Amino acid sequence: MKHNYKVKLFDELGFVRKKCKKCGQWFWTLDEERETCGDAPCDIYSFIGKPITKKPYTYKEMVKEFINFFKEHGHEPIKRAPVTARRWRDDILLTIASIAVFQPWITKGIVKPKANPLVIAQPCIRLNDIDNVGRTGRHLTCFTMGGHHAFNREDDFKYWQDETVELCFNFFKKLGIDEKSITFIESWWEGGGNAGPCYEVITHGVELATLVFMQYEKVGDNYKEIPLKIVDTGYGIERFVWASTGEPTIYDAIFKNIVNKLKEDAGVKDIDKEILAKITEVAGLMDVKDVGDLRKLREEVANKVNIPVEELDKLISPYEDIYAIVDHTRALAFMLGDGIVPSNVKDGYLVRMLIRKTLRHMDRLNLSTPITEIVAMQLNELKDLYPELLDMEDYIMEILEIETNKYRQTIERGKGIVERLLKSKKEIDLENLIELYDSHGLPPEIVKDVAKSLGKDVKIPDNFYTIVAERHENKKEVKEKIKLPEVNVDKTELLFYEYPKMKEFEAKILRIVDDYVILDRTAFYPEGGGQKADTGYIIKGDKKFRVVDVQKENNIVYHKIENLNDELKEGDIVKGVIDWKRRLSLMRNHTATHIINAAAQKVLGRHVWQAGSDVDVDKARLDITHYKRISREELKDIERVANEIVLNNYNIKSIFMDRNEAEEKFGFRIYQGGVVPGNVLRIVIIEDENGNIVDVQACGGTHCQNTGEVGFIKIIKTERVQDGVERLIYSSGLSALKAVQEMEDILEESAEILRCPTEELPKVIKRFFEEWKEQRKKIEELEKKIGELKKFELINKFETIGNYKVLVEKVEANPKEMLNIADNLATENAIVVLLNDKGNILCKRGENVDIKMNELIRYIAKGGGREHLAQGKYEGDVEEIKKKVIEFIKNK
Repeated sequence: MKHNYKVKLFDELGFVRKKCKKCGQWFWTLDEERETCGDAPCDIYSFIGKPITKKPYTYKEMVKEFINFFKEHGHEPIKRAPVTARRWRDDILLTIASIAVFQPWITKGIVKPKANPLVIAQPCIRLNDIDNVGRTGRHLTCFTMGGHHAFNREDDFKYWQDETVELCFNFFKKLGIDEKSITFIESWWEGGGNAGPCYEVITHGVELATLVFMQYEKVGDNYKEIPLKIVDTGYGIERFVWASTGEPTIYDAIFKNIVNKLKEDAGVKDIDKEILAKITEVAGLMDVKDVGDLRKLREEVANKVNIPVEELDKLISPYEDIYAIVDHTRALAFMLGDGIVPSNVKDGYLVRMLIRKTLRHMDRLNLSTPITEIVAMQLNELKDLYPELLDMEDYIMEILEIETNKYRQTIERGKGIVERLLKSKKEIDLENLIELYDSHGLPPEIVKDVAKSLGKDVKIPDNFYTIVAERHENKKEVKEKIKLPEVNVDKTELLFYEYPKMKEFEAKILRIVDDYVILDRTAFYPEGGGQKADTGYIIKGDKKFRVVDVQKENNIVYHKIENLNDELKEGDIVKGVIDWKRRLSLMRNHTATHIINAAAQKVLGRHVWQAGSDVDVDKARLDITHYKRISREELKDIERVANEIVLNNYNIKSIFMDRNEAEEKFGFRIYQGGVVPGNVLRIVIIEDENGNIVDVQACGGTHCQNTGEVGFIKIIKTERVQDGVERLIYSSGLSALKAVQEMEDILEESAEILRCPTEELPKVIKRFFEEWKEQRKKIEELEKKIGELKKFELINKFETIGNYKVLVEKVEANPKEMLNIADNLATENAIVVLLNDKGNILCKRGENVDIKMNELIRYIAKGGGREHLAQGKYEGDVEEIKKKVIEFIKNK
């Protein structure tokens, strides 16, 4: 699409428009002699060893420099968002750019920005280049995107291309970057259905900023203008630091102290900086998709520095591991510090992958410094800019210790898994590698090592971790929705918010479609936010119609009627009656959900986040993120804190707030129940007598007016839903009392059976258990002796078939006894087939028999097992089975 890239600054300062003689891109420059666009691979990195700013900057200094510059130029600084974007979005897991903070609500024009124009320094996580980190000198998984943004409407236009380019140019100038070295490459940006022209801002071979002018929506192959025109800029803070120091790699510029510490620990010798610089330079000249080909990169560098490839490998491999470790541990500081809990799904999977990849790099270096200490160093480096991360240090350290232990156990257990797989497969391909990593946590390098010990080769793609990360980042949850008929009526007036205790109401029927009645107003709560729908009746005259379900879509509430007939008509005035006993239980349990979530955060830590909920009449469940099983003591504490909140009779208020105001006042923790659409949010607040927040959430459900109305809360049990997610199941009010009484009944009944007082149950049960174990031991000894005796009874019944002694016999024994008998008989070249009158069959072979018992049992009966032992079920008599056994052996 054609666009005018000429701006006022270019005219005023005499910029010229040129076409790059190497790549053909158009660019703007003050240097009339320049023939190339300035970007790699058309130009080399010319800042390495020659810093381009007036002074070297640290990361912290560059963040402050960036924020202060734009603050001085009319931009309001705003706080960073968490690196886990799924707190406010359901389309991406991680915050991948500064604009992601404002999507989708602000960029769609639904919500006004917190400030306009604004400036932000947003830590981001991108895993699409994870395999290149450490190898190329420039790639990072964790980076900070500086962004100055303006959201322009016709009636409130801030600034556009002229001002954006001028601001960028002046920021470069302030840092002391040579004006003639700066080029503005004309480009085009598309993403998320939007598009617009952009400039890539280059100096000394490196792109330091991108200036995007989001002004179109892409519809098929066409573009249409959007009413909100957005200035979306991205400045690479770490790249600015790198260019200001002239270090050979971005890692040496950002993580110098930690790099030196790890080099010392690993015993890695200093190598010529020229070699590191050449690696970075060559990587910059290669197309990104080729960087994954490590061999190609190595050969290019080896030729440049005149060193054999094998020698270069030995020199540079430890550095690549160190660089990957320092990058990954900073990413972990943010991911864990922002409350991501390692698990097997979503962002939990990605953080676990990063931990395990880091540990793998550390193992290769044989580091004595634990991962906890390296991350602690990162937290110390970040504490001035991000003190909130340090508040999570205890949690981060415990998580890393737990995950390290899990990783070690996985490696030990995994070797056997790989060996078994290689026995059944000729080779292990990419899909096998991914499955071994996803299902068993086995790094591909371990798989390769085990395969090598068995004389087999496994090929690992250079971009393996990138492939895995992309698969998990792109996984979408498909939630089943009830399909509701489309109707064209006004939105339904929701009475249950304004009048939370309304039990009856009058309304007019607007539409009847299928089994649904749509009213102009309703006090029936539609299913949503984890809470079940109200039920009750719609009454017309003396006729009652049962409401069995209520759903809401596009601000219209649908009432599903049982046995709907033509007695109800559009335009009728009817009476709605809520099943109040049911609603009251739902309200109590929903408020109890908020209370337990607050109690769990207080007891377990701030990493706890709601992962799902289901509010029903008799009980409810809350799924929370947590990295280990909840102990009995922790469970008691959660229950105690929850009931203290109830007893304190705290006030509960529900208010509608502007989205920005709510986020600014309460933070992203309001999104416990998931992503909430819209400009206005309903905020449910529980606060103590001093006005301190006990719990606050964006929630559309029905709630009690104070915590005392909830009544007694009883946590019935906990379950592990999946690794990293714990489930609490509980009841409140009379349902909680009923649950306790049911538990008491079980205890009383148990005490009666054991003829002891309930308080002595643990002691008596322990005694019975010990006695049972002793009796079990004696029974097993007797069964063994029976097996030995049976041996003498059966030993003379063997027949010789070919090279084997074969016994097929029916015995009076259970499956366990059958196994004992077979153990005594199946020696050397013997094949033993035993049956009982319950239809059980067992096949066992001696150590000198080649015939597989799992194949034999499938031939003579139904069953399975291993080569030496198989079990199953048979039909027919002993003689038929015997004939089949002999037939099978002879055919072998």
